[in-house]
Amino acid sequence: MTEKSELLDMRWDGWGDPARAAEKLPGGVKLLLTAVLGHKPRRSGTIGLAEVELTGPALDPADEQALAAVVGAEHVRTDHDTRVLHAGGKSTPDLVRRRERRQAVPGAVVLPGGEEEVAAVLRVAAERGLAVVPFGGGTAVTGGLAPEAGGHRGVVSVDLRRLAGLEVLDDVSGEATFWAGTRGPAAEAALAERGFELGHLPQSFEFASLGGFAAMRSSGQNSAGHGRFDAMVTGLRVVTPTGTLDLGRAPGSAAGPDLARVFLGSEGVFGVITQVRLRVHETPVERCFDAFTFSDFRSGADALRRVVQAGTGPTVIRLSDEAETAVSLAQVGSIGKALSKGCTAVVLHEGPAGSAGARREATVAVLRAAGGRPASRKLAEAWDHGRFGAPYLRDTLLEHGVFVETLETATTWSRLHVLRAAVTGALAEGFGAAGARYRILCHVSHVYPTGASLYFTVVAGLGGDMAAAWAPVKARVNDAIMAAGGTISHHHGVGADHAPWLEREIGEHGLRVLRAIKRELDPDAIMNPGALLPPERRPDGPA
Repeated sequence: MTEKSELLDMRWDGWGDPARAAEKLPGGVKLLLTAVLGHKPRRSGTIGLAEVELTGPALDPADEQALAAVVGAEHVRTDHDTRVLHAGGKSTPDLVRRRERRQAVPGAVVLPGGEEEVAAVLRVAAERGLAVVPFGGGTAVTGGLAPEAGGHRGVVSVDLRRLAGLEVLDDVSGEATFWAGTRGPAAEAALAERGFELGHLPQSFEFASLGGFAAMRSSGQNSAGHGRFDAMVTGLRVVTPTGTLDLGRAPGSAAGPDLARVFLGSEGVFGVITQVRLRVHETPVERCFDAFTFSDFRSGADALRRVVQAGTGPTVIRLSDEAETAVSLAQVGSIGKALSKGCTAVVLHEGPAGSAGARREATVAVLRAAGGRPASRKLAEAWDHGRFGAPYLRDTLLEHGVFVETLETATTWSRLHVLRAAVTGALAEGFGAAGARYRILCHVSHVYPTGASLYFTVVAGLGGDMAAAWAPVKARVNDAIMAAGGTISHHHGVGADHAPWLEREIGEHGLRVLRAIKRELDPDAIMNPGALLPPERRPDGPA
């Protein structure tokens, strides 16, 4: 038996709270899957945490002693369970790997208690030839938390959970400073005590950290009203191997380029974000839900465009295509309605007393004029109630041998349907080549005056090695996104999974700029090898 780690606050081989894991598939979902995949899903066995065999270089005693001298021996963890818990993120390929007996893990997990300790850990790592992978909530889904040594002797996972809490709330300015390891719910609870909220609610909200939101350029489900996380950031503190930066001095500045933007989306390859200063607002008094149906996805997307360009101010506005609408209805047992056609939009307005209602009336008028038909508000309320539950269903589907994965992109309104067709076509070709039956779901998750994001969920009957079967399909999709003018990621980030496509998005010169910043801040290249930046090509061949 191995000692159970007290860091086990998420299921080690799945998503979220182990107590909330679903043993059974909803009846409606099971019927829908049988119709789509042609067979009844059956539960398969998994291995236990204690059965995992660890691979990857362990630290030697001198490494552990040097780290313990910095953070204390009790904060250097080399036990079996803690190392497995820090072996990656929560993408479907990550979770498929969690079902393998042999797993690559970091050599140690270090929990610093302050910025000075973070800086000292980075010095020790550089001196001793160890790679460093910053670890917030562990919810990343693009391979950026893999314990990749990048040519170094070993890997240290730097868990930031001890750097947590509200440091300062300026309630006059509406600005709050948090330590980067603060989880989403803890941040909202601390602000609520003072009558404020952040309102950043991605699907990972319950477990992800504020530093992780910044490092990944997260976008929450309330982005229509509050903006992306990077738009909320007014300042950062970052510890890099060559020094500490304190960025963001005023609400607006013309003092050269905004260096804070360099670290938003940097995924830990330049340094460790230790503090985040954020725009906050008073807790809303009113919350008004609405749902609308549209005859097809094109007309629904056009209605969302009209809303955002009119500036009516919903907090949430999302559109599910016909397939996703059917699955959503099946989850709540409306299997008859689930087989009907049509798309569903959910809308939420919130704000001070009197404000939300007025904005809601303006949005409803635009949606009606665009052909929207009012539906039961219970559809929107049900989405709100279950907005963080989809990953639990994914786990249950995986355990029943059904492959489920998500991917996302974004483009302008004029290119939206071209991009959707390109992604759908690439998925169909990829699954067809694999001989797999499949279902593709899509929704508009975030809107802007000039464009929107598309979020795809794929359900497929991939047998055998699911991760290996998915890899060529994913590559085909990424190529299609680039060819259609979309972004390789709207909010999931680059990680290791999308790194090979980064140059096609930002260009060779853009990549050289990022590498130049990397050399200045991280000359020994210890920070998160394998994430964000593709391997550098040398004149005489590959790196």
